[in-house]
Amino acid sequence: MKAIQIREFGSNDSLLYTELAEPKLNPGEVLVKNKVAGVNPIDWKTCSGGGAAPFIGDLPFIPGWEFAGTVEQVAEDVTDFSIGDEVFGLIRFPERAGCFASYVAAPAEQISLRPEGMSIETAAGLGLAGLTAWQALFDKGNLQASQQVVVLAGAGGVGHIAIQLAKWMGAKVITTASEENHAYLLSIGADIVIDYHNQEITDHVNNVDLVIDGIGGDVGIDALRCVKPGGRLVTLPSVTKDEVIAAGKAMKVTVEPIRVEPNSEQLERLAGLCVDRKLQLRIADSIPIEELGKAFDASRTGRVKGKIIVTI
Repeated sequence: MKAIQIREFGSNDSLLYTELAEPKLNPGEVLVKNKVAGVNPIDWKTCSGGGAAPFIGDLPFIPGWEFAGTVEQVAEDVTDFSIGDEVFGLIRFPERAGCFASYVAAPAEQISLRPEGMSIETAAGLGLAGLTAWQALFDKGNLQASQQVVVLAGAGGVGHIAIQLAKWMGAKVITTASEENHAYLLSIGADIVIDYHNQEITDHVNNVDLVIDGIGGDVGIDALRCVKPGGRLVTLPSVTKDEVIAAGKAMKVTVEPIRVEPNSEQLERLAGLCVDRKLQLRIADSIPIEELGKAFDASRTGRVKGKIIVTI
């Protein structure tokens, strides 16, 4: 099979597009002919030696955690899937999963059927960003209808999904973005969009129930001042979580860090919302897998509008 392999951590030069043996099935797995995979900042961070690198183990490895494709083999103990099923998922995160490849051995309990009416591109790019947004809003943030939520970096992969999910829940949504993204974010459910280039969110927003912090560091710390007593902030970037948590303790605001977890039931709910047109994944770009370095370079800029996918 064709795959991207990493033999040493480093720059894009470490991304080797090569021919490898297909993975062998273990109990509880299905073999998927992969067609599209999602690209996330955690991918290039890990390939550079940061991110999830401590969980990868010995090199070489095939990066990538989310995919969409067709089931070609099923382990004897798997009963929920059959050959020919269209499936998608976020698998094994943060340990190695091997999704930047033409075949993936996926744990059956971590994948879902791709429903009719949901494109394969949406399915491939939905897993990590969609589950992160869901778990941040509802599992960690306990967001309820009629509450107010701030989503920092609303135009990003997680941000634009979080806006839509919060609006679906019935919350008032405030977000930050550059002016060029304001019309789009208002169209998907944001009630207020603040231009972070020339406006301080703390000058315009206070007493909110929840902040989804997709930026971290000083920006996340400043956003604590928007939270009402008893509210909370969920911070996504792991590299700055400790300093944001410490600042929250000093201000008596609960700060919850998050590491996304595979969850097939939540994936099914997200897919259902996509089919019902209550949730839309914005595809920023589609790039052939042999040009994965180009996708990484775009993601590194931090200015991607939505989600990058690679075709296989």
